[in-house]
Amino acid sequence: MKYGKKFLLVVLALMLVLSISSMATAQDDLSGDLEIFSWWTGGGEAAGLEALIAKFNELYPNVNIINSAVAGGSGVNARAVLTTRMLGGDPPDTFQVHAGAELNSLWVKAGRMESLNDIFEANGWLEQYPQGLLDLISDAEGNIYSVPVNIHRSNVLWYVPSKLEEWGVTVPKDWTEFVDTTCPALQAKDVTPISIGENWTQSHLWESVALGVLGADGYNGLWNGATNWTSPESVQVWDTYGKVLACANEDMNAISWQDASKQVIDGQAAFNVMGDWAAGYFIADLSLEPNTDFAWAAAPGTDGVFMMLSDTFGLPKDVKHPENVRAWLNFLGSAEAQDIFNPLKGSLPANTTAKIDDATLYNAYFQSAYEDWTTNTIVGSQRHGAVAPAAFDSGFLNIIATFQADKDSASASANAAALAIQTGIGG
Repeated sequence: MKYGKKFLLVVLALMLVLSISSMATAQDDLSGDLEIFSWWTGGGEAAGLEALIAKFNELYPNVNIINSAVAGGSGVNARAVLTTRMLGGDPPDTFQVHAGAELNSLWVKAGRMESLNDIFEANGWLEQYPQGLLDLISDAEGNIYSVPVNIHRSNVLWYVPSKLEEWGVTVPKDWTEFVDTTCPALQAKDVTPISIGENWTQSHLWESVALGVLGADGYNGLWNGATNWTSPESVQVWDTYGKVLACANEDMNAISWQDASKQVIDGQAAFNVMGDWAAGYFIADLSLEPNTDFAWAAAPGTDGVFMMLSDTFGLPKDVKHPENVRAWLNFLGSAEAQDIFNPLKGSLPANTTAKIDDATLYNAYFQSAYEDWTTNTIVGSQRHGAVAPAAFDSGFLNIIATFQADKDSASASANAAALAIQTGIGG
């Protein structure tokens, strides 16, 4: 019996050595290209992606990374290019996609993605990712189709504390206060009350207005059918949104989200509603200090609610380098990779074993956001793919543009209701 135990120990030791050797060989054996398709081309997001690629190259030195990023905030341009490639039989090896309807209603539904259940099971990620997030990246049968790299918050109001003090205004508690009190006070001082950028950022702002006016249940009802798009409450969203636009910069259609955010930092505007990738921009690009050079609050009327989105990557079918993609996804979902990426991107790690408590990695903004993520009511972002399919988003951008020109709330509500029916929302 003693001999048997000793023999077993020897066998186990040999197996461990062989396993380690096999892993090293696997890394050495991987070669060829790996095309990574995203819209991360500037600011903290580009820095985060570059840091991930650098670490991946250390692990797999023989794999040649092709960074096929397409410029355009929130993927407005990248998604069009991706659609052409996917339908043309030339899918990138892996591509960025928002968790939720943006992924499931298009590429998963079309049968264009490989299941990643084996990767999640092998890494123990079914216990390391929140169940709600796992649900967003899974189909009805429980098949998982992408690896989340982060959690973002959409409904964030950014400002500079010293400027608000100088102008004699405070953070508005709701949109009524902003429109009736904050906006005229700032306009009297020749300060733009709220900065807005191009079309997609206007849609981004709309969802925070909708959440502030309708509340979490009413907002969710737009997507599950419980809230009528033409109800008085829904029309009120558009009325309020129109009043907010009247407080904004006239050049909104000509500037990017970064330009709009920087107007706040430069003292041209008091507030800006943008996702927390703005924190990455402020910290990585502008070298600003949280709670000193910039500060934040939930968008007016949305305190206690966290509007979330998540950037993920998957494995399309029939790609040229599937093993390289699997190595990338195994790395991407790890706590190590997420602790590299998210402090630069301005987002929270999706993997709950990441070092969120490490203040050297995650500063005051991240600590505040993580507290909200783990205690607030969670709703999904429309603009960023969590609750509505890409077909709705595309049409809704047109409704936003038309409303900016005519300010017709009843027409916008009716058109949104028709679009919801056409794209299967609430059915």
